Amino acid sequence: MCKVAFQLGNLTIYWYGIFVAVGILAGLWVASRYARLRGITAETIIDSGIWLVISGLIGARLFYVILNWKTNFANQPFYEVFMVQKGGLVYYGGLLGGILGGIIFSKIKKIPILRLLDVLAIGLPVGHFFGRIGCFMNGCCYGKETTLPWAVHFPSPHETFGKGVHPTELYEAILNLALFFYLIRYYKKGKPDGSVAACYLISYGLLRFAVEFLRGDYPPYQLLFGFLTPAQGLSIILIAIGIILNLKLPNKVNGQDAK
Repeated sequence: MCKVAFQLGNLTIYWYGIFVAVGILAGLWVASRYARLRGITAETIIDSGIWLVISGLIGARLFYVILNWKTNFANQPFYEVFMVQKGGLVYYGGLLGGILGGIIFSKIKKIPILRLLDVLAIGLPVGHFFGRIGCFMNGCCYGKETTLPWAVHFPSPHETFGKGVHPTELYEAILNLALFFYLIRYYKKGKPDGSVAACYLISYGLLRFAVEFLRGDYPPYQLLFGFLTPAQGLSIILIAIGIILNLKLPNKVNGQDAK
């Protein structure tokens, strides 16, 4: 764990912020490279970046503040709500915010929304890979206590008190990378618009639901029904949305059977 990257005078630059920024740029770059296969220019994807970044960051921070208001913000100056560079973004909030930003952008540019979401879905796992590395450097999103050989020991001042815990941040980073390569193969098969986005929702929902069983950073009052994390609840919803979307998609592309 190493939160601070370097100092610029009184300005502190955190590794978390660096990795989130790298993840955003990497995700947009990957999406722009594959956009032409869906008839969308790379420039259009780059132009969408400002909409996606602003709406995604607002959604991610809003979810985090709501979930952690009592413990992290209730007795702090209000400006702490905006200190994103210190950590504190919820991926599902960012995903939902980004989808909203993508819908607005697609309406303005008159691009089919499902086609745009397919392209953006390719870049999401790449961006998320870097984001989870940032979480690891920040010491957040850690796992439950374990004695496995690859257990991680954060410094003793950390809330884990130096005990060995599952590196759930790294688990999810690796799984996101695997999901990226899977989606690339799926993307190239000539599926109907929306199929890649649906595949992402289902696949990521499943992997996140599984990894959450090993998370150790949720206080008891945040658990749904006493055993499900908030992310698992949202995972179930996204999996259902992905399945419904996939069932409603046409079986043919340009008059031919989808591969």
